[in-house]
Amino acid sequence: MNPQKKEIIQKTADFIEQKFKGEGTGHDWQHIYRVWKSAELIASTEDCDKYIVSLAALLHDIADHKFYDGDLLEGSRQTKQWLKDAGADVDTIEKVADIVKRVSYKGAGVKDEMPSIEGQVVQDADRLDAIGAIGIARAFAYGGSKHRLLYDPEEIHEMHQSFDAYHKSESSTIAHFYEKLLLLKERMHTESAKKIAEKRHQVMENFLEQFYAEWEGKR
Repeated sequence: MNPQKKEIIQKTADFIEQKFKGEGTGHDWQHIYRVWKSAELIASTEDCDKYIVSLAALLHDIADHKFYDGDLLEGSRQTKQWLKDAGADVDTIEKVADIVKRVSYKGAGVKDEMPSIEGQVVQDADRLDAIGAIGIARAFAYGGSKHRLLYDPEEIHEMHQSFDAYHKSESSTIAHFYEKLLLLKERMHTESAKKIAEKRHQVMENFLEQFYAEWEGKR
């Protein structure tokens, strides 16, 4: 990777760190940093453009739809503006912005549309950070920020068939496991991510077993 590309990656990392430092919903700089590093690890096993992967990983949450009233295009718009200001070429800007536009989970019944291998790598890295021990912690952090119930024993889990239904959902945090988190293992694209996801998925299964036992006062 040439010095100019490395400089743009570092400028982007510095910008995102400042923008998201102290964010308290689980979508903070540390989340983005983990996604960046996981994406680099996955990319090392794939035939892909590592420059595009790094930039897309760093910018994937620049304007997450959860904080922009369901707008799936705001992240792409902000990505384009930042990369233009940072001195990236037009082709890079378009490729990264397209990944940012597509990366979010949009509901159990909504098919993923991520055609590029670079986008698949970033999407896998982002989803890995949504499962396992850290994924559990992030789920409850976000649920708390939205004043959602921990768990409702009478709640019916909804397999959302559209992004609009998913975005408007106010499910409890435990329901979110069934409506998203436990589904991610089967939606990984790359072989390396699939292997990591297997272990993290089991962590969530074990957690839920313990959670229900404690809820009933059995453990």
